[in-house]
Amino acid sequence: MSNTLRGMASTGKKPAKTPASKPASTKKEAAAALDADAVEAATTDTAADTVTDTTAVEPTAEPAVKKASKKKAAAPPIFTPTAEAKSKATTHRIVALILWLAAIGLEAFAIFWVLRPPFDEMAADHGFPQWRWWLLIGLIVVIGVLAVIGSQLWKKANHLDPASNKQPVRFFVQNQLGAIISIIAFLPLVIMIFNNKDMDAKQKNIAGIVGIAVALASTLLGVDFKPLSQEQAAVESQVVTQLMGHDEVWWSHGGHVMHLCETVPALANSANVESGTTAQAFATGHMDGITLQLAQELTQCGQPVPDNLPDILTWVRQARGDLNDNGTGGVTDNPTP
Repeated sequence: MSNTLRGMASTGKKPAKTPASKPASTKKEAAAALDADAVEAATTDTAADTVTDTTAVEPTAEPAVKKASKKKAAAPPIFTPTAEAKSKATTHRIVALILWLAAIGLEAFAIFWVLRPPFDEMAADHGFPQWRWWLLIGLIVVIGVLAVIGSQLWKKANHLDPASNKQPVRFFVQNQLGAIISIIAFLPLVIMIFNNKDMDAKQKNIAGIVGIAVALASTLLGVDFKPLSQEQAAVESQVVTQLMGHDEVWWSHGGHVMHLCETVPALANSANVESGTTAQAFATGHMDGITLQLAQELTQCGQPVPDNLPDILTWVRQARGDLNDNGTGGVTDNPTP
């Protein structure tokens, strides 16, 4: 080897460099670069997967919105009377109040004047004057007539512009006000008749019996045994609209049931058949509601019978305040046919 070096020195050539391995630091940088590329690729793949997953999840929000809208659509319907119905109801109520005030005024007149004859009249007639007794009987009859007419107008107004049964106290008072007024107009008068010391027993008994009889008749005629609520009017209107495509019903003059079409056998023998919306039918004051024989009448009217008809019937009964056939409650949502 020393000879070789001397030979190279003599020729002036530098010794050739033998290839050596790269330093360790260079290897580490290369490895780091490779790792960075791998991380970047992995990040890109993950982002792509995330985008793909997001795209896959996004459509699921649509059914949720649809479900929410369906739930909102199933909210109880709301009944709003027409302007004409509202105006008629207001007029009926004002007239009824005037008649009731007149009845109570006549009651006060009977108590504080008719039943209190002056001493000279008592002495001249040797007791309670007969003409005052006949006047008392007449006043009792007139008070009863005024109370009954007012009650009928009030009940008709309640069918034109019904109250909501969500406020039970107001609903009861508004629908039974005619009966309440009759009690107010007669109870104090009857008590004063039986406590009167100027009339003889015969006069007192006859006047008292007449007062009780007229009071009972007036009170019974003032009771609304099937009051209409906003909820019932809205439900029955919606049921007819969904089953028949529009809100139109038929009924016989003086009847109590609305029918789905004019050709049903129930109206075949009726001379006077009327038609209109459910609100117009209720405004007559003697309608209980639509027929509950819906399956039969739908077939007779050429309309399909929905599968959930029992739920619809339960919905109608609940709106009327009735129970199901099995004595329990039923569905509370709107069972769309």
